[in-house]
Amino acid sequence: MNKLLSSVSIETSESVDINLSPLIDMVFLLLIFFMVTTVFVKESGLNVEKPVAASAEQLDNRSIVISINSNGDISHGGESISINDIRGLVQRLLKKQTLPVILKADKVSQTGKVVEVIDQCKLAGAENISIATRREK
Repeated sequence: MNKLLSSVSIETSESVDINLSPLIDMVFLLLIFFMVTTVFVKESGLNVEKPVAASAEQLDNRSIVISINSNGDISHGGESISINDIRGLVQRLLKKQTLPVILKADKVSQTGKVVEVIDQCKLAGAENISIATRREK
């Protein structure tokens, strides 16, 4: 038994290095992947004071948001659009996937303008149209 132990020699003169470069590369790749696939919420460029409603509830972030301010100006994604552009815009966005349409209308905006926007969205094929409100305090 003693001869067996003496015949086995272990050399420990080599140092073992752990290469961290692949680990760092993978962390950066995962970071880039999550940054690219994250859905960013675009706020509208118009200042809109939403009306208060007791039945207000949180809706999905993945939606088509159209804003109407107190002057009757319409915008989507921070860009001003006309009433005639709404149908084409909604049709184009609904071709990719079925999304709800959320109208952020100012509480003093004209009802006629809101009805026109809803009408254009329905003509474009939107099935789920909601009006954004804020919850009562």
